[in-house]
Amino acid sequence: MDGAHALTKRLNEAERDQSFAPVPIRHAASIIIIDPDGPRVLMGRRSHKHVFMPNQFVFPGGRLDAGDMVARVGGRYRTRTLARLTAKGGRRMTPALARGFGVCAIREAYEETGLLIGRRGGPLPRGADFEGFASRGISLDLSALSFIARAITPPRRPRRFDTRFFAVPRSAVVAEDPSRLSEDAELEAIDWLTLTEARQKDLPAITVTVLEELEERLRTDGAFVTDPPVPFYRMRGDGFVRDVL
Repeated sequence: MDGAHALTKRLNEAERDQSFAPVPIRHAASIIIIDPDGPRVLMGRRSHKHVFMPNQFVFPGGRLDAGDMVARVGGRYRTRTLARLTAKGGRRMTPALARGFGVCAIREAYEETGLLIGRRGGPLPRGADFEGFASRGISLDLSALSFIARAITPPRRPRRFDTRFFAVPRSAVVAEDPSRLSEDAELEAIDWLTLTEARQKDLPAITVTVLEELEERLRTDGAFVTDPPVPFYRMRGDGFVRDVL
């Protein structure tokens, strides 16, 4: 991407409080659900009660749970998607961990927006976290996911995550559960936004960067079928770098 330097420059210049004590880096996943009309993406505002990124608009997502790594799936990643996910994963990378990233993204989408991504039929997931899928006969379909970006939160923040960002077309949503949306939901003001509208919201710097990467991907691979190299943002020394996976 010609603007790679500009993207890392924005991350390096973003204002952030880095006065916090060191905390461990946790695996996480986020999902961008894309409606081709616009195109538009689904985003929501984090509650003001959150310690990490309060009041900012983000994509659905959250921390990887142990159950995500053992959940039954009805569709596996595309071969190249899996290769990108496991690249630069270190010795701790396992097939179960890689599978868990996609499952986490799908689960978080359901928990935060009530949208169920998957396919009708196939092996159904088990456990309380996936009851909404199993009760509707919906299996978890990792083949629908496109790997868009990876980013690690810089040091001295209140939370640190190694996040894999996925994209999926709105057509992959096979059911909705409005009961998931309440006053206690993790995301507020959930809405479909054009990329221009999204940029006008209060966004974390990394979310702005992922939107830029998404827009470039839409220009070059609107159908999300080629699985090109994936940008990987992380701190090296005193600044962000953009590697590719």
